Amino acid sequence: MIKEIETLIEDIKDDYAKFMAPVDDVSKQMNERFRSGVSVKEGRKYIKILTDRSVWGFVVNTDNDNKFKRGDILMAAGYNAPARNHPRGNIFGKYSVSWTGPHYIGDGRLL
Repeated sequence: MIKEIETLIEDIKDDYAKFMAPVDDVSKQMNERFRSGVSVKEGRKYIKILTDRSVWGFVVNTDNDNKFKRGDILMAAGYNAPARNHPRGNIFGKYSVSWTGPHYIGDGRLL
């Protein structure tokens, strides 16, 4: 699961680099600040993905959830809780994300 979380984080960072292409000193600094600000906080049920001081989303970190599978990507409902309506993908399969968070259901990008 560690490798898949690292891949998810790289996907998030790469999407930011597309949004804020590092072409001059300011955009390079902003890119580096974003890249260094992405972090992970592992909990019992979820892995929280943080960008600077904001919650990007959550990844289910348990096999004992009646609604979700291990690795499901969930949007944040708040700083300490995920939105438990639908998964936005799974780190072990397909997902569609941007630097601002997991893509919404029905936006045409989520499989």
